[in-house]
Amino acid sequence: MTRPTLTTLALLVCVPLTVTACTTATENAGGSTAVPTASAAAQQAGAGAALVPQKIKDKGEIAFAHDATYPPFEYFDKDNTTMIGFDVELADAVAGKLGLKAKHVNTGFDTILAGLGSGKFDAGMSAFTVTPERSKSVDFVVYFSGGTAVAVPKGNPKKLSLDDLSLCGQKVSAQKGSIQGLNQMPALSKKCTAAGKPELTITLYPSQNDANLALTSGRVDAIAADSVSLAYQGKLANGTFELAPGADFEPADGGIALAKNSPLTPAVAQAVKELSEDGTLQKLGVKWSLPAQVFTAQDGTVVK
Repeated sequence: MTRPTLTTLALLVCVPLTVTACTTATENAGGSTAVPTASAAAQQAGAGAALVPQKIKDKGEIAFAHDATYPPFEYFDKDNTTMIGFDVELADAVAGKLGLKAKHVNTGFDTILAGLGSGKFDAGMSAFTVTPERSKSVDFVVYFSGGTAVAVPKGNPKKLSLDDLSLCGQKVSAQKGSIQGLNQMPALSKKCTAAGKPELTITLYPSQNDANLALTSGRVDAIAADSVSLAYQGKLANGTFELAPGADFEPADGGIALAKNSPLTPAVAQAVKELSEDGTLQKLGVKWSLPAQVFTAQDGTVVK
């Protein structure tokens, strides 16, 4: 998988259309790889351990699927081998609360939900936005709340904003399979045409790193992604891009995804609830630069 250091990424080749999808030679061809992670503080098993299905108990682990191109949630450390991030450490904590270990699997973002349905993974943890459409095929356990932001080149030369229709006619990148690429930017494009303005040109990339590179290399005018992640990624990119002004677009909950009606869902929900109540969730948020307001009383709620 590609790395968060933007200067090392292979350039993508893409034929621009109104909405296009790009591929890269470094993509893992839809495959998945179990990877090592930094050690996390051990958790004492909680009440959720009694809710774990016997099949999972027998394995002794929960297989969490991540797309490790989305700092600060999940990405690779400087050794290009160790997966780190907020989601990674929280997954370890969830597994610990259930008396289990976490197995971290790196895979493409747009393959995770299907992998849950097929039984390839036990849970998906990659900053998923909870939506009614996704909830038709998976369960979610809420663990944060956020929204969409738009990043622009340093200094915002085109004076773009989310508070008006200034994005109309602009080229915008987003990650393939993301809510920004699937729903939000296409909906904004329709608003543009309804107002008599030119539509957006939306280009979808297989990883967030690739979407970011499209901006820093001048192929698009803006990136649409989760606001917390974009702000953090801008720091990693040495300030080459920044958040455009304006309130977060369509704030929504983020959740751990599990197969529809999975018997593991109640156990994971109990673990997240306990981690919220004992302050672990918030402490991890501080460590990984997540704003305190992303954690709410809804954490641990199941959305079906």
